[in-house]
Amino acid sequence: MGWGDTELPNASLASQPHGCFGVVNLSLSLNVTQPKAIASPWFSTAFGLIGLCSNLFALYVLLSSSRQLSSRSRSSFLVFLCGLVVTDFMGLLVTAAVIIPYHFTKFNWAEVDPGCHLCNFLGFSMVFFGQCPLLLGATMAGERFIGINRPFSRSTSVSKRRAWAVVATVWGFSCALGLLPVLGLGRYTLQYPGSWCFITLLPDAGNVIFCLLFALLGVCSVLLSFVFNTVSVVTLCRVYHDRESVQRRRDSEVEMMVQLVGIMVIATICWMPLLIFIIQTTVQQLRAGDPLQVLPGQTQQLLLIYIRMVTWNQILDPWVYILFRRAVLQRLHPGLRARPSLLSLYPVLNPSLRRKLTQE
Repeated sequence: MGWGDTELPNASLASQPHGCFGVVNLSLSLNVTQPKAIASPWFSTAFGLIGLCSNLFALYVLLSSSRQLSSRSRSSFLVFLCGLVVTDFMGLLVTAAVIIPYHFTKFNWAEVDPGCHLCNFLGFSMVFFGQCPLLLGATMAGERFIGINRPFSRSTSVSKRRAWAVVATVWGFSCALGLLPVLGLGRYTLQYPGSWCFITLLPDAGNVIFCLLFALLGVCSVLLSFVFNTVSVVTLCRVYHDRESVQRRRDSEVEMMVQLVGIMVIATICWMPLLIFIIQTTVQQLRAGDPLQVLPGQTQQLLLIYIRMVTWNQILDPWVYILFRRAVLQRLHPGLRARPSLLSLYPVLNPSLRRKLTQE
């Protein structure tokens, strides 16, 4: 998504105050004081291809690993990771299929999409594929929190089928959220510099409700991930540093937590600026009490910058798993070797229950 393009066939859309056009001043790019293009079509295409290839490679590694595992906790975690990688891959593929052709053809949205169907689809994709990774990250953090702090209650409740059901539920919830503007709550509109569509940061009731819903849900997902992961890491550190229990840790649990923390850090860095910006802009416009018809130029440009930061989340996520696998970690830290599971924290067990739990 390059901005500052000098060719703007869509500049006339700024005079259309209806539908999905007219809420941004696309003629901003005609200002000679601005730099020309800080991201060329080839730049956007190259990073799109890097993201797609990275996610495909991560998916291949995940599928290869899942065939070699008998641990239920690890296999269910891989299901969540697969759901995350597939979501990131499809998000890059769908959005790039619209945005990159625009950069090369500079098509006129009013002619190509007079009914705003393509714009609504692109806006829905941005919301759906944006909210899914955050919700999946919080779900994975919650699953690991239960697995580490409540191993007995979790051990009989999560299977591959149930894990995929949870992923499908997240997808369904995100889909319902993305359809709200299509159903009348808020609207998707063309954004500066005319290459993409997203939620509308204007201070009318529908847009305000949807913007706050989208942003607050994302912030809550990041905060939940932080809380769950922090407690889980503290628990593992206590076991790890307990000299009497140093053999009780299980490297797979450490590996999963390292990956989860990496996913959380990337999501926080990439997403929090955008989410906070949406909340801040919406609240400020409500306090101003002066209804705007067109977003200010600075708001449009900041929104684009923050969206670019978000796209890095989809590119970096797969590398968290690729680089932080146990095989890679053991090369960096040869002391990591297979250890008994956390179940060894509970040495006195009913024999049948122990057999059942150790099978996982």
